[in-house]
Amino acid sequence: MSRTRTARAGALVAILVTGVALTACTGNTPDTATQTGGQAGVKVANDEPGEKVVIGFSAPAADHGWMAAISAAARAEAEKYSDVELKVVEGTNDVNLQISQVETFINDKVDAIVLLPFDGAAMTPVALKAMKAGITVINVDREFDSPFAARSTVLGDNYGMGVSAGTYVCEKLKGKSDAVVAEIAGIDSLPLTQDRSKGFADALGECGLNVDNRVAAEFTVESGEKAAANLLQAAPRIDAIWNHDDDQGIGVGAAIKNSGRSEFFLVGGAGSANVMREIKADNGLHKATVVYPSTQGADGIRLARLAVQGKSLGDLVEVEVPRQVELFAPVVTKDNVDDYLPTAFES
Repeated sequence: MSRTRTARAGALVAILVTGVALTACTGNTPDTATQTGGQAGVKVANDEPGEKVVIGFSAPAADHGWMAAISAAARAEAEKYSDVELKVVEGTNDVNLQISQVETFINDKVDAIVLLPFDGAAMTPVALKAMKAGITVINVDREFDSPFAARSTVLGDNYGMGVSAGTYVCEKLKGKSDAVVAEIAGIDSLPLTQDRSKGFADALGECGLNVDNRVAAEFTVESGEKAAANLLQAAPRIDAIWNHDDDQGIGVGAAIKNSGRSEFFLVGGAGSANVMREIKADNGLHKATVVYPSTQGADGIRLARLAVQGKSLGDLVEVEVPRQVELFAPVVTKDNVDDYLPTAFES
């Protein structure tokens, strides 16, 4: 998340322009219980009960829909396995409290910790401490500063989100060289926001556009409304807006409604159900959103279980779980919304 991927921009743009969504790694039809993966609806070898695994889970406060979905999915995943005991602490945006939570997990001698840090850099020392104590740490979403702080990392593709959004905007504004593009970012101090913005700018650059107006919010409804109001006041004309986060997008929508403006189209971010319903109805300003999977916590639980039990990931030849898993960031439009709506989170 904290590493930029400039070299990938051109290649990703070329792929995304074709409108092809990469939804599978292979075309193989799953066998029965002979496989070693965990495909949905297929009982496989890795699902068979093994040694008991005690997992501690910590994440920021569920103060918006995406974060609530992360924690809910982690709990639901753990409940699928009789050999998993999940210890969940209350979500917090207080770094010192989250550090204390992880310290408690270490003292309790859990087998694994799945950690979505409020601040990856600030949580790195205590994650390193856990790893040195022999505890398997799975880093989710916001990366630690040290590669030694986690056994595996599960990431959404933040740079890819920006590329996806920028590519879509380029397609919609094709031939309009004087188009005015605006961006409503999330928390600017987070590397994930920086990566999203870089990907967006890189993709726009491929078609000769740039970000003409940019404001930052804080992934909340209130901050989204305030940031959008400032943007609309500063920019008398806009052709397209990319909002990084569909939760803060509720506030963005309120500000737009209050302004009475509708000369632009909106591209969302994260992939909430309410935005997807608007896209499907095709009766609002939202024409697309870019998915940032809320399954990362659940994936972290599954990886923690496999790692502790010495199992591998299905469909891979490698005998251990991967060092890093980065999830795809597809664009959802009215043409494919039915594929993504069933797994979308509620804002």
